[in-house]
Amino acid sequence: MKEKLQETKSYLLSQGIENTEIGIVLGTGLGKLVNEIEILKEIDYSEVPHFTVSTMEYHEGKLIYGILEGKNVLVMQGRFHLYEGYSLQEITFPIRAMKEMGVKTLFISNAAGAINLDYSKGEMMLLDDHINLQGGSPLAFKGVTELGERFVDMREPYDGELNKMIEGIAAKNNITLRKGVYASVVGPQLETRAEYRMLKILGADAVGMSSVPEVIVSNQLGMRTIAISVLTDECDPDNLQPINIPKILEIVSNTEPKMVLLFRELIKKL
Repeated sequence: MKEKLQETKSYLLSQGIENTEIGIVLGTGLGKLVNEIEILKEIDYSEVPHFTVSTMEYHEGKLIYGILEGKNVLVMQGRFHLYEGYSLQEITFPIRAMKEMGVKTLFISNAAGAINLDYSKGEMMLLDDHINLQGGSPLAFKGVTELGERFVDMREPYDGELNKMIEGIAAKNNITLRKGVYASVVGPQLETRAEYRMLKILGADAVGMSSVPEVIVSNQLGMRTIAISVLTDECDPDNLQPINIPKILEIVSNTEPKMVLLFRELIKKL
């Protein structure tokens, strides 16, 4: 993997991408932050050596380099998922590539369902901790110690200082920002009523199908990490409604400007 990372790094440098400080991963329907960036370079994933290609129709599949609030940012507009048939190592390869390009702070966004019924769809949740239910680890491969520690400390997977800063920004702007535990499952099917009840017992406040592998790798690499979920539905096992993808995307679209504001203001302070 070290050779692959060097090939990816060489390609990105040849495209004029350098001195990146901040990495951003934009999840399902969460691409509007790109409109706030002074874009210097935009590359399809298919052109980047050793990147896989997103098969999700709600993910653009582009790597974007530019300037946001005076900082050089490298943005994944769309991510990869285990349910697309990729390995955990393939899913997290872009995070390792970001580190090679100088990224020290990682911003992650995703869409998730609210397990905690005190939380409502259309709100956002700041990740304080997570539960990995994807059945594996992106660190479980031969040669992982060439890239960092094997036994990564996960006491604080999300940076406490960054979390406090963004909570302050939310309060100042009268934005509701919940905080809780995110459970990451394989998908792509949604959960059964029994599974929602199980997740609640386990202590999850929200559930989704991404982010945790990226966070595990970012912690291995020593990157400060912050993540926000846009809550798109309420997972009440006693009152489940049929899945409505257009409605979910509408909720994401309506909530996204608040997330963009939070990310922008935090980046400004870094």
